[in-house]
Amino acid sequence: MGDTDVTPQPGDGPRMDDVRVFTNQLLRDMRALEHMLETGLFETGKRRIGAEQEMFLVDSSWRPAPVATQVLETLRDPHFTPELARFNLELNIDPILFGGRCLSTMETTLLGLLERAREAAAGAGATVVLTGILPTLTTSNLELESMSPSLRFHQLNQALTTLRGRDYELSLKGIDELNLHHGSIMVEACNTSFQVHFQVAPEEFARLYNAAQAATAPVLAAAVNSALLFGKRLWRETRVGLFQQSIDTRRAMPHLREQVARVSFGRHWVRSSAIEIFHEDVARFRSVLSAPPGEDPFEAIKAGRAPLLEALRLHNSTVYRWNRVCYGISEGRPHLRIENRVLPSGPTLCDEVANAAFWFGLVSGLLEEYGDVTAHMPFESAHTNFFAAAQHGLNAQLEWFGGTVAPARRLILDVLLPLASQGLLTSGIDSTDVQHYLGIIEERVRSGRTGAQWQLESLAGMGTRSPLSERLSAITAATADRQRDNHPAHTWSPALLSEGGGWKQSYLTVEHCMDTDLVTVQEHEPVELVAHLMEWNHVRHVLVEDSSNRLIGIVSQHALLRLVGTYRPEQMEVPMPVSEVMLSDPITISPEASTLEAIRLMREHRMSCLPVVLNGHLVGKVTERQLMEIAGQLLEQQLRE
Repeated sequence: MGDTDVTPQPGDGPRMDDVRVFTNQLLRDMRALEHMLETGLFETGKRRIGAEQEMFLVDSSWRPAPVATQVLETLRDPHFTPELARFNLELNIDPILFGGRCLSTMETTLLGLLERAREAAAGAGATVVLTGILPTLTTSNLELESMSPSLRFHQLNQALTTLRGRDYELSLKGIDELNLHHGSIMVEACNTSFQVHFQVAPEEFARLYNAAQAATAPVLAAAVNSALLFGKRLWRETRVGLFQQSIDTRRAMPHLREQVARVSFGRHWVRSSAIEIFHEDVARFRSVLSAPPGEDPFEAIKAGRAPLLEALRLHNSTVYRWNRVCYGISEGRPHLRIENRVLPSGPTLCDEVANAAFWFGLVSGLLEEYGDVTAHMPFESAHTNFFAAAQHGLNAQLEWFGGTVAPARRLILDVLLPLASQGLLTSGIDSTDVQHYLGIIEERVRSGRTGAQWQLESLAGMGTRSPLSERLSAITAATADRQRDNHPAHTWSPALLSEGGGWKQSYLTVEHCMDTDLVTVQEHEPVELVAHLMEWNHVRHVLVEDSSNRLIGIVSQHALLRLVGTYRPEQMEVPMPVSEVMLSDPITISPEASTLEAIRLMREHRMSCLPVVLNGHLVGKVTERQLMEIAGQLLEQQLRE
């Protein structure tokens, strides 16, 4: 149940001739799909569910381990597929009929496959972690060399980046704030999800899809598990904001013009058919991948076979609705399914299946209780609810049917869990499964301890004396340890600093100990400003950068002292610029370099401040004072031990 099993055209990227041929093939597939809907060729009378489990691979330091290719070679199982980054992996379960003990069957199946992934990862010196965003990720992990060797991902990156025309810009604000630009779609590799699928009949698609849209926000509010990105405390489900921005190809326009992002919740309710979504997506999003000409779908239909619709499925895999309609084939029969892409990976498999149960049940319950949800809620409310849930989790205020506004926790406990229970039971789900999985949701919501809340409480509980990288390692290690027992995360104890492996893992690279809170000047500014900045901020060096944040020099306290005897600002018509006293082209180091290399450079060149530069851009600094503080902490810790 992955995005697509169609192989893109090889080469550096699709040529215009290939794109035209592919677009014609796409339009032909669309006509075939319409014909199939009109003539009733789709499977009905059965509902199936499925899931895609994404995961991180980490090394002994709890940092990303780029060994997915080696793990896949060990597994040699079509249930496992590569993901965007070499430190990500995905497993897919076979479809399960919706009824009876299907939920516990889903969990048992996932547990078996996950254990196989863990064994294969261990053979590559790695550990599997289920989490929406890996806390120990750094921007250095997101360079192109970390991208999976799969042709599709490289072509997709080239195509989307070309459409974008400039770096991707990320801006998210929660307790902290993140502003970052990146040159590829690799930022999306920060996200892993638990995507669930719900097969529906064509005649009920519109009502079920709209119910799925309405149900998404409250389910997400209870499922949030991605509160940390690069050490910043952002949204409760930061994946949502990050994914929306990480592959946003829209460009700024000189005049107001409505543009739709490739990642979206949608713009309106579906009126009558799944074809509306396909029409809109083909109309608004041009083909960014191409594939060799495939079968003629009408010939397949004439021969009594379900057409593959390869072009349609490939195009659909590059448009990322949070609830996406998918075409598939089961037991030789074509079907439609709704793919929920909202739910995060982790914290445990039982938590994930509980989230899925809540969504399946609420969608079914809404359809049974209300029929057409569009008569009870404007689309704008469902849309607003979605982003409120992503940002605030259980603290969100949600607008529900009839215009009532209520806290997410109260709405879930008083209204939506009973409705989801009714929906599951009426669908023939075993009552033991219903009670077990919805019971996990109820206890989680009552306690308020989502995965995201556990992360934030753990981080706060460790204080600020230890470096942030050490605290993030501890959270990652604790996550991996606790999820092996598969107990719901609301029962977890907070992560302890000692779980991360100690201080040695926290100072391995410059990125983990550099100072990123920089005070800088530009070369045309007056020297007097530098002197004041040194005094106000108690620093002995001020870095000089240009308007593009590229390092061009450094001014030391010694350089200013040499001016004392000769510099007479009152005798100068124009103040002396920084360029007159700065050291141009200073020695620098990259963030991924080892801390030992930084110490060596500073000793060898008698430096007390070493700028940290990535692709020419100033990103931090390492100072003699910082290293002395670190040494003092380590000495104190060693003496205590």
